[in-house]
Amino acid sequence: MKSSLFTGSNAEQTRRHNRRVVLGQIRTSRRMGRAEIARISGLSVQAVSNIIASLLSEGLLIEDGQICHGRGLPATQYKLNPEGGYALGFEISPRSISAALLNITGDLYLKKRLKMDNCEPAAISQRVHNLMHSMLEETGVQQEQLLGAGIVMPGPFIPTGLANTSSVLAGWENIDPVQLFSHTLSVPVLVENDANAAAVGEQVSGCAAKLRNYAFIYFGTGLGLGIVQDGDLFRGCNGNAGELGHILVPQPASRATMPTTELVPLETVASRIAMQHSLKQVGIQVDSIQDIEQLAISQSPELDHWLSDAASALSHAIHVVENLFDPDTVVIGGALPDIVLSVLIDRIALAQQSIAHRENRQYPRIMQGQSGWLSAAQGGAALVINQLFTPRSLS
Repeated sequence: MKSSLFTGSNAEQTRRHNRRVVLGQIRTSRRMGRAEIARISGLSVQAVSNIIASLLSEGLLIEDGQICHGRGLPATQYKLNPEGGYALGFEISPRSISAALLNITGDLYLKKRLKMDNCEPAAISQRVHNLMHSMLEETGVQQEQLLGAGIVMPGPFIPTGLANTSSVLAGWENIDPVQLFSHTLSVPVLVENDANAAAVGEQVSGCAAKLRNYAFIYFGTGLGLGIVQDGDLFRGCNGNAGELGHILVPQPASRATMPTTELVPLETVASRIAMQHSLKQVGIQVDSIQDIEQLAISQSPELDHWLSDAASALSHAIHVVENLFDPDTVVIGGALPDIVLSVLIDRIALAQQSIAHRENRQYPRIMQGQSGWLSAAQGGAALVINQLFTPRSLS
């Protein structure tokens, strides 16, 4: 992840670290008093009192009643102020921009989606700028209340052997998106790949709210993988971990004119791009999630054909993911209709030769995502908010 959110002297970093410790404790417990925060955090009561006084003056905390603990004065309790701060998330894909506005308690204030026919950096930055200001105007949130913006894009973020694939944003190869959007929006910016952000978005408002270790297969522009380990994202050395769409899987039997052992990239079989290409070959044009949903409702045999091929390819991919990462579950979600995801999941054949094939599982091996097309944008905003509560190493 690239970010402009964390800079400053050692003293400033320590101050921010201690603030995040206090805010994180209150967020986890929903309401706490000074003495309890000091006991759990290891900070002095005086240090906690000073931090709370600052957070109250900034509007990030509000008082929430008192609790009596035996003798002595009742202890004032504090909780997050839902109106104390907000974050925007923007998912940028070759054909659309999705946006979400969250408050610091994770509540969704507003969501929007715009179609795009020009994904060049200048055009995208202008549309994101206009979208931000229209959302602030519509909700009454002031720009000064924004903690930042999470920009979500398909990876990879550095030149690699995956350049020029259909899911990569053309024209962005030499662009620093943090610098571009920090200048355009005049707020702190972080950049994350779409699958990672979607994995976090599923924690905010989906089936992963109580999960600490899971893999999220995301249908976005292409097909990506977000890996959450002990509650944190696994990113790899350059933030490009999880390029699942480019692993090789056996070519579907339906595509071959004779028996073959040819391997093809997963994304060319199991992705929205692959689905649109498959349907276009038989004269069916789909331009939106609603178009896909209508095909599913009408039980289109052409869509059914793609679903079978995609399920077969995903079966191989999930086998790899399970044995590499040992997740509690594999979540499948993103910008496909629920009805399509449900059929797809039902058709996936789970291998018995997997470490995930075991008794006494707490969760199913596959779960269907619940946050839909908004998951990546909402995850981008959630990543910004999470920085407010997550202590960082001072080493």
